[in-house]
Amino acid sequence: MTKFLLAVHVLAAILAVGPVAVAASMFPPAARRVLAVPGTTRDPGVPSPASAASTASSATAASTTGDPGATTGTDAGTTVLLLLHRICRVYALVGVVVPVFGFATARELGVLGSAWLVVSIGLTVLAAVVLAVFVLPAQSALLEGSADRAGLTVRLAMCTGLFNLLWAAVTVLMIVRPGSTTGA
Repeated sequence: MTKFLLAVHVLAAILAVGPVAVAASMFPPAARRVLAVPGTTRDPGVPSPASAASTASSATAASTTGDPGATTGTDAGTTVLLLLHRICRVYALVGVVVPVFGFATARELGVLGSAWLVVSIGLTVLAAVVLAVFVLPAQSALLEGSADRAGLTVRLAMCTGLFNLLWAAVTVLMIVRPGSTTGA
């Protein structure tokens, strides 16, 4: 049973946390590219009058390329931002499975009181707080057209880096398990 729980825990971490880490890391540079396009001082999530023409050209691009998702210019950038944000939100919810199976595995191994595990749990909670309190709301604010989008993009990149660094530390602790005597 321990091996099954550990396998599910590791697979859940790879399949749930990995996409959040990658999508969250891709969001700030994608947002900077959208902001760098002239005429994107408006909310990237709300079509502007100028984007209506772009939407028409997107429909033309879709009909000529045969790709119904084909877009051009700012619309494509906004679509990318919306997709990255959605990946972060959905996989953050799926990521709840990781600590659930982690606790079950730790209970089976009898290591719930081990220092490396307690530190890992603390770092996991901190990573979840960074994601829920800083990363996801900053992404939403950028999509809604926050006033200081350039500054917000910088803070978002910093918080995303912190989130990824916390997960890297948890991963190292889970592999190295300093002081562990279980041999598993």
